[in-house]
Amino acid sequence: IKYLTIVDCDRVAESNVNRQLMATTKTISMVKVDVLKQRLLDINPDAQITAMQEVYTQETNHLFHLENYDYIVDCIDSLRDKCALLLNATNGLWGMKDGEKPQQELPVDGKVFSSMGAALKIDPTAIKVAEFWKVRGCPLGAVLRKKMKRAKQKPGKKIQCVYSEEVLPNLGEDNEKTSPTSYVKNDADMASDELNAKKKQVNGTLAHITAIFGFTLAGLILQDICKR
Repeated sequence: IKYLTIVDCDRVAESNVNRQLMATTKTISMVKVDVLKQRLLDINPDAQITAMQEVYTQETNHLFHLENYDYIVDCIDSLRDKCALLLNATNGLWGMKDGEKPQQELPVDGKVFSSMGAALKIDPTAIKVAEFWKVRGCPLGAVLRKKMKRAKQKPGKKIQCVYSEEVLPNLGEDNEKTSPTSYVKNDADMASDELNAKKKQVNGTLAHITAIFGFTLAGLILQDICKR
C-alpha cells in the first residue's frame, strides 16, 4: 500500500497517548495527521501520504474526491457526518448541504469499511465483523440504520463493519432498545448530531479494543487485496 490519505482535524491530546500511534509526551498539541504522516514516512519513505486536517461533512465532501480511492475507511464519531460518508461513498453523491440536490454524481468504486462504537467496551472476544444491515447489539449501528430509514436513504452497496456485540452491564440485554436516560451513555447517545471536533464526548475507550477494531479493518482490506 503506497498511497494513503489520513484525515483528522484534531491535535494530539494527553488522553491519546495510551492508544494512538502518533501520540507521545513529545507530540502533545501537535496536529495529529502531520505527526502520523511523519511516523508513517519513517516506516516507509516511499509511501505517498496525503494529510488532511479536515472534518468530513456533507458540506466538505467535495474536498475529499471519494471517487479516487480503492478503499474508504469510516471511523467518524458524529452521527450526521458518519451517515453522510457512508451514503456518499456508496452512492457516488457529490456533497451538498442537507436538503439540496447534489451538483453531480460521480462513480465511487472503492470498497467501504466502517467502525462502529467502541466506547466503554472491554471484551475483545465480542468484536465481530458483519455487513451494515446485519450488525446487532451495537447502539450506534442501530441509530444509523434508523436515521437512514427515516430519511428514506440507504447505502448503494454493502459495507463491512467492525463492531462489538458486548452488552454493557447497566444497559440491559437489548442494546438496540436502550433508553437514552441510562446513566452510562451508550454509543447511540455518543453519536448525537452535536458531537463534532469542537465538542468531545467524555466516554472512554480502552487501548486494546480500539487497536483490535483498527487492525481488523486493516485486515479486511488486506484480505480483499489478496482476493484481487
